[in-house]
Amino acid sequence: AGAGWAMPQLDAYGARLGSADTARLADEANRHTPELNAFDRRGRRIDRVDFHPAWHTLLGMYRNEGFVSLAFRDPRPGRWAATAAAFYLHGQIEAGTLCPATMTQAAIPVLQKEPALWELLRDKLYSDDYDPRDVPLAGKRSIWFGMGMTEKQGGSDVRANTTLASAVGAGGRGGEYLLRGHKWFFSAPMCDAHLVVARTEAGSPSCFYVPRWRPDGTKNAVEIQRLKNKVGNRSNSSSEIELNDAWGIMLGDEGRGIPTIIEMATYTRLNCVLGSAAMLRQGVVQAIAYTRQRHAFGRALAEQPLMRTVLADLALESEAALALAMRLADAFERDDSPRERAWKRIVTPAAKFWVCKRAVELTGEVMEVFGGNGYVDDGPIARLFREAPVNSIWEGSGNVMCVDVLRAVSREPDAAAALFAELTELGAGEPRIRAALDALRAMLAAPADTLEASARVFA
Repeated sequence: AGAGWAMPQLDAYGARLGSADTARLADEANRHTPELNAFDRRGRRIDRVDFHPAWHTLLGMYRNEGFVSLAFRDPRPGRWAATAAAFYLHGQIEAGTLCPATMTQAAIPVLQKEPALWELLRDKLYSDDYDPRDVPLAGKRSIWFGMGMTEKQGGSDVRANTTLASAVGAGGRGGEYLLRGHKWFFSAPMCDAHLVVARTEAGSPSCFYVPRWRPDGTKNAVEIQRLKNKVGNRSNSSSEIELNDAWGIMLGDEGRGIPTIIEMATYTRLNCVLGSAAMLRQGVVQAIAYTRQRHAFGRALAEQPLMRTVLADLALESEAALALAMRLADAFERDDSPRERAWKRIVTPAAKFWVCKRAVELTGEVMEVFGGNGYVDDGPIARLFREAPVNSIWEGSGNVMCVDVLRAVSREPDAAAALFAELTELGAGEPRIRAALDALRAMLAAPADTLEASARVFA
């Protein structure tokens, strides 16, 4: 809402994304996957990931439009709607390039709380210039951020992490540390820095700023072991890394690493919803276009009653996902209101669970619309199908999201009450919505174990 000022730019960007040239770039970026070069010719570690030029063109397009940092540097009303719309447009064409974009965006509010570090990084984070060079921070025009939480033994259970951070000097917030351990799923390792969760010697999970290059201009000890051979999201590099006394700075207070990184995850979860909504939209567009020109049994598929029902169902799912995602984006902009904070805290994980899960099923439905022509890698449908599960898994899988919804409702009853009040208003005159809300209220009275077992129903 309120983003009319961004429409000319969004229209132009959408037209560019929808061109045959951009579609070809997306195909090339996913066919020619990233390659790891861990050592130079003399055996020295360089830990460099090389990308096809199409990747750089697509990522540069998004950066140059200014949408990576728009929501935080532009005071105009509608900034979150404009940001969400751009993400939604780009995600319909190529999803992998949005991984470093969403992590960089989500790192900004965390870094803003660290005045000295923020002063150093602000202009490079806010820059719309695309600078892919692998050089120390001082020489960069713009920078990208990633996040590192997942370890082999823990997955979403970040408290089980074993990576150790040892203080150099006094330590504490803003202090220097050396990190030793590993990360099992470390996406976009060529980012200029990552926010990493590690335990201090006191045993407390804390959050650290870990740059790719140390302040003295030497390569930081973030060593890439291999790249993941993923089902989808092929254009983007995801890696396994080891930290061998990697230099970092503590962000936030010691022992508050999980709340710090979860703040970042709140923003990336919104983008998971937007990304899945984008895939749904692209699937609908492809299905409608195909059925209009594909004839069987004497007429176009789109003219056949049962196919029209399938297409209508797909379109309704797509529109509903977009409406929910944009409503959430509005809540992120207006989170000074208790009601909007309730949307942000409770509905974000619920929407991530539902919309991202539906994308998996519905891209399969789109593939079925194409029949055998969809089950080959010669067009966009197979890539869409392989891409769909990623948003259900990253930033917390389905069960994690559903339990998080229950946690938010139980720990923040005022927020839950505000949300139920709005949903009751929205459902006025619709008996099915009122009945669903009554059922949710009744579920909250169940014992904790029973409620958790039904968390997917509740979310």
